[in-house]
Amino acid sequence: SDEDVDDSSEFVKFFPSFIWAVRDFTLERKIDGKDATENDYLEFALKLKHGTSKKVMEYNLPRECIQKFFPSRTCFTFPFPTAPENVSHLERLDLADLSTEFLEVTGRFCTFVFDQSDVKKLKDGYTVTGRVLGHLAKMYMDTISSGAVPCLENAVIAMAMIENQAAVKEGFEVYQSGMEKLKNSFPLELKVVSSEHQRLSSMATQTFMTRSFRDTDGKLLISWFQSFISKQKIKAKEETQRQLQEKMEAERQSNEERMIQMKEKMDEEMRLQREEAQRAMDSKLREQAALLEKGFQEKADRMSQEMEEFKRQNAEAESNRVREFAELLENSSKRNEESMAMMMQQHREQMKALQQQMRARSAGGCCIL
Repeated sequence: SDEDVDDSSEFVKFFPSFIWAVRDFTLERKIDGKDATENDYLEFALKLKHGTSKKVMEYNLPRECIQKFFPSRTCFTFPFPTAPENVSHLERLDLADLSTEFLEVTGRFCTFVFDQSDVKKLKDGYTVTGRVLGHLAKMYMDTISSGAVPCLENAVIAMAMIENQAAVKEGFEVYQSGMEKLKNSFPLELKVVSSEHQRLSSMATQTFMTRSFRDTDGKLLISWFQSFISKQKIKAKEETQRQLQEKMEAERQSNEERMIQMKEKMDEEMRLQREEAQRAMDSKLREQAALLEKGFQEKADRMSQEMEEFKRQNAEAESNRVREFAELLENSSKRNEESMAMMMQQHREQMKALQQQMRARSAGGCCIL
């Protein structure tokens, strides 16, 4: 529908390149009696008709969708691969039995796919690995089998939950395995333990960040951090004043490193979003110029309005991301202050118990802690 076409600026951000491969091409590639390239032939086939009748609109709609959703378009016309008498046993043919023209087009096609086709991506520039593609394919098949209509956004959200849960697990395993190895070297000075805790915490955070997806508010990072801290936390009553102070310093430095890593990831995500938005805007500008050149003034004017709205939406989205990150920093700082306050309270309780013990000893009594 026209409404779907108007959303092209969102789809063009992550849609793949468009390759039109025509099999058994026997026609002449000519336009107005002149030889034409494969790409010219494709663009000629996508040319819109003037008019507003139902027949014209039905003719234009698929062509308009291809033009808007796929700004990068390439055509390959494959001639008949071999002589007609060989067609019935193509799987047994030798390379020498294939047409040289067919092999030439095949070579250009493969080179283009290998050298110029981008990797699969989702919104926000997230690269689709084989593992992620497997998740998406299974979700789509399960949805179709259940009789429902597949939805890209819902599939991405569900896939993000799977990936982020796995990211939490991987991050925790990095920290846990490192601490298990450290235990084999006990007893150690607390300074060594604190330094190793800080190093492993940074490694685990980086492991999580590398695999995590769409954790824009940092909730999963916080959940992950709290999960291993709660399991590894040393009871305050087992530490001295010096030990607790070193732990507090290590905690402060770890918190600063986490904030830096989150800031770097947010900056990278925003950079990718700006690049996507710029590609979409460039595509619309080219399409608008083409419409004006072909005499579609009304469509070009409507596209100008779309571009203004697109700019506004992107500016608003970027502003929201900056605000969300500022809130995340503020909340993280608040949690760190609360954690430090709790440690200070534990420290005061330890000092009070130590003073009571010292007074009891000086009085000749006995104190059991």
